[in-house]
Amino acid sequence: MKISGIICEYNPFHNGHLYHIEQTRRNGATHIVAIMSGNFVQRGDVAVINKFERAKAAVRCGADLVIELPVAYSLSAAETYARGAMYILKGLGCVDELSFGSECGDLGLLSAAVKATYACAKRPELEDLMKLGNSYPKALQILIRQNYGDEIGLLFSSPNNVLAIEYLKAMVAVKLKIQPFTVKRNEAHDAAVPSGKIASASLIRQLMESQSGDFDELVPDISADAISACAATGMTARFENLERVLLYKLRTSAPEEIAGLPEVGHGLENKIISARNETSLESLLLNIKSKRYPMARIRRILLTLLIGIRPEDTQNPPPYGRILALNERGRDILTAAKNAGTTLPYATSLAKLADLNEACRACSDLEARATSVYGLAQRAISPADADYKAMIGMVK
Repeated sequence: MKISGIICEYNPFHNGHLYHIEQTRRNGATHIVAIMSGNFVQRGDVAVINKFERAKAAVRCGADLVIELPVAYSLSAAETYARGAMYILKGLGCVDELSFGSECGDLGLLSAAVKATYACAKRPELEDLMKLGNSYPKALQILIRQNYGDEIGLLFSSPNNVLAIEYLKAMVAVKLKIQPFTVKRNEAHDAAVPSGKIASASLIRQLMESQSGDFDELVPDISADAISACAATGMTARFENLERVLLYKLRTSAPEEIAGLPEVGHGLENKIISARNETSLESLLLNIKSKRYPMARIRRILLTLLIGIRPEDTQNPPPYGRILALNERGRDILTAAKNAGTTLPYATSLAKLADLNEACRACSDLEARATSVYGLAQRAISPADADYKAMIGMVK
């Protein structure tokens, strides 16, 4: 048995994801566990279809076990996002490999970038570059290019390279000793046109949004069926559907609550508070966004405010692994984890996990609240208690 871990969002599951799983199998993986963002994703957005349907589609398309990355981590900057996923993989105690996509497809270059990151993060020039209005990632990239050249520096211009670097860093940070394996991506992130039958998730979401765009050839039939079924019942979601509740929450929140949110600091709270008079979500975002504060960060901040996520929610490792979907091989992974002396509880029932201890209760309540908010982003609003009542069975 060789168990490979994949960190993912599958928003939605497309042919590029299928290719990644196929390449992971060809590299020897007999079992695949996916750590997947739930109803909210790292770019500061809602998932187009809910986490349960995405997880089932992933298992039917080649994954064996899908475990949810808690919302406090999925709505975090890349470093915290990666660390949360690594903790869950480490908790299983039986994972042999981490498989991830990257634009460069070169582990040697990515490892060199990790070393450059450690070195440049300690240099005083970094703060000087940020004072010029650069975001932290941009300032770090500039410094790395200056000191290590374009080959390493330009890796940080591609989002999946950046995530890959954070995965490698997180493996070291949580002392997870497994073998990394990278698959070269065949499509550019946010590319405006497909590459054959492979396109980025962002392009597929745009085609879904337009309702006139044809994306069926860009996703496996199983994923297309899941999307169609959700669309037919009004269960597709859009960030823009949260406009009024986001504006309400921002207008009624105390300044100290905004100042205490994750990723807020260096005066950003003042920009957010000053934008409270805006009358649309678009104008609100544009009013806050700047060179130093990119759009994804602003969207994450607004969603953490709406859901009620605090910095302390990611100070400790996730207290459990909530199973969203599995097949028979997924059950094999859980058996191997039990035999290896897993350090985390894993279960399908959020209510059962909530009853384990105080930390599990706090995490599960936050997850249920996030799912309740997500229900407002759907075309047809879903009940507030959907997460605790979800029934999860074996996927065939």
